[in-house]
Parts: sequence; structure tokens; C-alpha cells
Amino acid sequence: MGVKIKITQKDLPKYYRNFPLIETIDGAQSSVYLLGDKYVLKIYDEPHYNIEDEINLLNTIRELSVIQYVEHIILKGYNCILYEQIIGNSIYKPEIKHIKQTALFLKDLHMKTAKLVSNNTNLFDKNSLNYVLSKRGISILQNYLEDIDIELKNDGIIHGDIFPDNVKWQNDELSGVYDFSEACNGDFVFDLAVIASSWCFDNDTPNYEKINALLSSYKLDMPLVEFKEYIKYALVYYATKRYLDNRNYKELIERLENI
Repeated sequence: MGVKIKITQKDLPKYYRNFPLIETIDGAQSSVYLLGDKYVLKIYDEPHYNIEDEINLLNTIRELSVIQYVEHIILKGYNCILYEQIIGNSIYKPEIKHIKQTALFLKDLHMKTAKLVSNNTNLFDKNSLNYVLSKRGISILQNYLEDIDIELKNDGIIHGDIFPDNVKWQNDELSGVYDFSEACNGDFVFDLAVIASSWCFDNDTPNYEKINALLSSYKLDMPLVEFKEYIKYALVYYATKRYLDNRNYKELIERLENI
């Protein structure tokens, strides 16, 4: 993904015009720029996005290792958020030590967001996913969904998208989690399963040592056979999203077949 909303330094508020303006390939529903090594500028292309909900959430959890909100501005009629950049880099082949830290972060996040209410649509609702699969005729994923035996709860606000590229590390220590644009009310176990679906596979094969480390660090008291249903649901959800975005979804189907 590249930026869809083009801006120049002259479009920025005066204080920020001296920072180098660097395009990134981040963001599916947004255009993301770096302002030197100091700030991240995110331009929301979706006019109906509830930006105030994200701001309120980030202010609620700002003492956690998360991206720090700076201010809300308008550029070319679009809502934009400025954040402080997180020091470090993403790790695309996480080890158990990284998985344990991420599980502890998620536990702390859920303790902060339990029972909070988001005005954003519950993106991860099972009925909504089934409707999309049925309407688009994605039969292979709909068949997987029909076999998944879970009832998703509303535990509070979840991140829903903690893939390795949304976490940064410095010297193998978690330095920050970002991209809360899809945060909404949902099931905390599903939030954990998203991590399992993306962090706990070796190519297409589930790594049960990593999955058990994830469960143990989060202190989830759930049999592995039950948690696997949530992993399957996370894989179906994100395979559907990739399918609709014309991205590679087949690797997630391979994981579904192996879990």
C-alpha cells in the first residue's frame, strides 16, 4: 500500500513544516507519512471513521507501551492524527521471548479496556463475517466458518490486529504497539488468537510450543482444543479480509488446514 492522499510540507501546520516528509507503504484505509524521525502522520481516507474513539482509547492506555497521540489536525478536508514515533523495529520471525512479552502487553491492555464501550462497529462479529462470505460467494472460507464452534463475547475494547508489523522492539524488548484504527468491542480470547494465528506458526505449521507460551503468559485458563477454534476464526477473518483486498489469502487457508 502506498499513500493515497498526497500532501507536501506546505500543507502541514507551520510547526511541522521543517520536518522531512516521508511517504510510507503502511496503511490500508489510511495514508501514512513520517515526519523525520519524530512523528507519524496518519491521514484517514475513510470519511466516516470515528477518530475521536481512537483518540480517547489512546489517552486511556497511554501509560502502556503504545504509540503516543500528539494531536488531531485537518489536512485537505481529511482527519489526521499525529503520533510520536516508536523507537525500534518490527520482528517478522518472532521467538518465544517476543511472544511472551506480547501476551503480557495484551493482558495489560485488556485490564485497561475491560467493559469499556467503543462507538466503532464490531468488525470481528461472526454474523457479519458470515454475511460477507455468503454475499461474495467465498464458499471455501464459509465452509471453514460453519465448522468453527465458538460464541464470541463482548469483553471490552480489543486491538484486533496485533500482527508482527504492528509491534516494535528495541534490543528484544517490546517498545510499542500501534495501529489502533480497528479497535472496537470484542472478545478478548479472539484478540489473543489473532496473535497466535500470525506469531505462532512456522510457515504453515502451528508451533504448539509458541502457542502454549502465549497462553501461559497471558494466563488464559482454556483447553488448547477450545483455543484452536478461536485461532481458526482469526484465520478465516483475516483470510476473508485479504481476499477482499486482493492480497495473498491462500497461506492462511494452509494454516487453517493444518491447525
